[in-house]
Amino acid sequence: MRHSADVIVVGGGVIGLTTAFFLGKAGASVILCEQGKTGMEASWAGAGIIPPSDLEHAQYPLDRLRALSVSLFPDLSRELLARTGIDNGFMRSGGLELINNSAHADSEEWYGLGVQIDTISAADARTLEPALSAGLGRAIHIPCMAQVRNPRHLQALRAACLDLGNVVIHQDAAVLDISVVSSRAKGVRLSDEELTGSAVLVTAGAWTGRLLEPLGQRLNVPPVRGQIALLNPGKRLFQHILLSGSRYLVPRQDGLVLIGSTEEQVGYDKATTAAGIGALLELGLTLVPALAGATLEKTWAGLRPGSPDGVPFIGPVPGIENLYVGAGHFRAGIQLSPGTAQLLTEMLLGKPLTMPMDAFRIDRQARG
Repeated sequence: MRHSADVIVVGGGVIGLTTAFFLGKAGASVILCEQGKTGMEASWAGAGIIPPSDLEHAQYPLDRLRALSVSLFPDLSRELLARTGIDNGFMRSGGLELINNSAHADSEEWYGLGVQIDTISAADARTLEPALSAGLGRAIHIPCMAQVRNPRHLQALRAACLDLGNVVIHQDAAVLDISVVSSRAKGVRLSDEELTGSAVLVTAGAWTGRLLEPLGQRLNVPPVRGQIALLNPGKRLFQHILLSGSRYLVPRQDGLVLIGSTEEQVGYDKATTAAGIGALLELGLTLVPALAGATLEKTWAGLRPGSPDGVPFIGPVPGIENLYVGAGHFRAGIQLSPGTAQLLTEMLLGKPLTMPMDAFRIDRQARG
């Protein structure tokens, strides 16, 4: 068993797996440690919505990161399929953002990102999707909105990492602490062994703060519970992703419909509740009445890693050499993962950065 590597990655969600894959492709040796099974926390629980964006038009750092990720997703999906035979379900299904009040602000936001959209009437929305409720108003049509199947994407990433040969994955391997000597990260300690590395990358989602706190680093990455319901209507009722405020209905190619999600500050409690699932089902029936006859296949919840300003933490940990973080992506872990992985790989290997990263600094709160 290998006990040392160029990079030790702590956390096997989509950020950790994607970065391990990118690092491995670049020639670095990697050991990834996951406290449970890879991809089975927040990454698995999401809907896999990938909103469109354009790097040339994106003005704000988070929008640029999203645009970078969107540009990488098609090729990444094809590469994962070629390497592993696993289809992650990436497809441009299009989206409809349902408008409750004024469409102006929503339209301007999409236009500002360089995204092709059309504001359409209620009648036109129902022409596109006849299953929509007759009581709904106008909508913003977003033709380039895409999606992936989270579990399949995560399975493909894990298989692709192992296919490289220089990436080792330890599951059920909780990291007890990070070894720091003379203000320099040297590796990690597990219950039964120690691993050494030239650098340590913490991508542990909502558990990231717990790992950094003993090192004197206070990183606010709180868990935010998101509940989701999966329905089986027996046939495909609609094609587009439906957006309503912060919630959504995602139609899969096999006819299943995913409805999400709640946002709850309940600590590390992953239980689903009658109130949470009930609110999601109510939304589903309001938008698509034909879902009333669907079977409730499954419900689940994930703990999304938040951040105080809604921007993830990506970069080196101040005061500790060779220690890096990629966490706090909240509900956007899947959609931001390729760009995050590329930037972290550039940092860890000392390559020029694709974009400025000051807005994602670990110490930005302390700096004001």
